[in-house]
Amino acid sequence: MNTVTKAAAPSPLQLELAERIGREIHNGTLPVGAHLTEESFGSRYGVSRTPVRAALKLLADRGMIEYRANAGYFVVEGGADVTLDGMNPGGQTIDDLYKSIVVDRIRNGLPDNITEKELLSRYDAPRSLLNKTLTRMASEGLIIKRTGHGWSFLPSLGTPQAMQESYRFRMLLECGAFLEPTWKVDPVLLKRIKDAHQRVLDTPENPPNSGEFFALNAAFHEMVARFSGNRYILQAMQQQNNLRRLDETAAYYRTLRVHGSCTEHLEIISAIEADDRELAAALMRRHLKIATPKPSAAQST
Repeated sequence: MNTVTKAAAPSPLQLELAERIGREIHNGTLPVGAHLTEESFGSRYGVSRTPVRAALKLLADRGMIEYRANAGYFVVEGGADVTLDGMNPGGQTIDDLYKSIVVDRIRNGLPDNITEKELLSRYDAPRSLLNKTLTRMASEGLIIKRTGHGWSFLPSLGTPQAMQESYRFRMLLECGAFLEPTWKVDPVLLKRIKDAHQRVLDTPENPPNSGEFFALNAAFHEMVARFSGNRYILQAMQQQNNLRRLDETAAYYRTLRVHGSCTEHLEIISAIEADDRELAAALMRRHLKIATPKPSAAQST
C-alpha cells in the first residue's frame, strides 16, 4: 500500500524569515535581479542556513523569487507585487521585541551597557528571540557587542535639543551640497533610490519596518551628500546618520511619516533630474524644516 508523506508545515521562524525578506523585496531594498544567498541572510539574522533555505523556498513558491540552477535565488520582475498574506507566524516577533528595547532606551529606561541576563529579566521573551533581536540591532548600528559579555548602545543624539541642533546643521550641510562646484549625479544610483521610494508609496499595505525605513531615508540623504563631490560633506552626513539611528528608529513608532517623507524625497529627486539645484536645495530645506522635532517629540525623515 502506497502512502503519501505530508509535507511539514513551515515553522514560525521560517515564516518570519520569509516575511522579512519579502518586505525587503516589497520596499525595493532587494530590487529585481538581486541575488539572495543563504549565507548573507543567515549572517544578518543570526540564524543557520537551514531556516533561510526554507524561507527562500516559500518565497519562490509565491513567485517573488526564482531558483536558477547552479546560481541560487533571484528576485523576479513583479516580485514586489506579490502578497505576503499568511507569512506572519503570530505571537511575539523580533519586530515586537526590537520596538520594546528601542523605545525603552530612548526613554532612558535602559543603561548604556546591559547584559542578556538583564534583558531577559526585563522582557518576557525566549533567549533565542532575544539573540536574534540583538543581532538585528547590531547589524543596524544600534548596539555593539562588548568584549567579554553584554552589549553597549552606540552614541545617539540623546535629547530633543540635540536633535534640533542636528537638523539645523543638516540644513546647512545638505542644502549647501547641491551648490557645490563638484556636484555630479550618478544616474544609476539616483534611479535605484527613486524606484525604492516609489515602491513604498505604491504598496501602502506593506509599509517598511523601522530599520528598513531608516535605511531608505539614510540612503537618500547620503546620496545627496555623495553627489556633492565633497568628501567632508559626505563624511559629515554619514556621521549624522550614525548618530540619529536610535532616535529616529524610536520616532518611527511615535510618528510614522512614511508617505510624507517619501513624497518629499521624490520631489527633491525630480528637481535633481531636471538639474534645478536651487529648487532641490529649497525643497530640501522645507523637507528638513517639516521634520525638525519639537521639544516633545521627534519625526523621522
